[in-house]
Amino acid sequence: MSKIAILLLAAGASARMQGRDKLMEDIEGAPLLSLICSRAAQTELPCYVTLPSPTHPRSSATGSAQVIPVPNAAEGMAASIRTGIAALPPTIDAVMILPCDMPELQTQDLLDLAAHFQGPDGPVLRATASDGTPGHPVLFPRRCFQALSQISGDQGARAVLQGQNLQLVALPGQRAVTDLDTPEAWARWRAAR
Repeated sequence: MSKIAILLLAAGASARMQGRDKLMEDIEGAPLLSLICSRAAQTELPCYVTLPSPTHPRSSATGSAQVIPVPNAAEGMAASIRTGIAALPPTIDAVMILPCDMPELQTQDLLDLAAHFQGPDGPVLRATASDGTPGHPVLFPRRCFQALSQISGDQGARAVLQGQNLQLVALPGQRAVTDLDTPEAWARWRAAR
C-alpha cells in the first residue's frame, strides 16, 4: 500500500488578522490548529506540521503531528512547503498539503482524497468545492517532490501544478475553499454557523 503523508502548513504570520493568530482562534472549545491536527491524525496517515520555530506558541496545539520548524517562514508559504518536503522520510510515496486555516475540512475529506491516489504515475489530486471550484488539500506523488523543494515566494505550489496531469476531487459543500484569513471572514463564518 502507498504511504501518503499529510503536511499541514502552520508557519504563516496571520498578517491579515490585525494582531490575532487565526490558527489559535477557538472552534468547538479548541484552537483551530488543534482541530485540524486532530482531524489529520484520525486518518492514521503520518502527519507533519510546519511552525516558525519548535517553541512557537502554536506548538502547544499540534497534538501528535511531528513539528517541522521553518526558520525562514517569513518568506511565505513556499518556505514551509520546501522545508516540509525536505523533512519527509524517503518511504513516503505522496504528500497531501493543506493550509491549517480551513476549519470545515473533515477527516473523511482527507481520507477520500487519499483514496483517489493512483500511485507514482497517477495524477496530482486537487480537492474542489462541490461546484468544482479548486481548493485544498492537494496530493502530490513523489515525482513532484523535487519541484516542490525548489519553489519560492508566497504562491504555494501553484507553479508545480502547471503541466501536471491533474484530477479534481469534489468534497462536500465549500469545505475545500473555506479559509479564514481576516477577522471579518471569521465573523461571517461564525455568524453563518
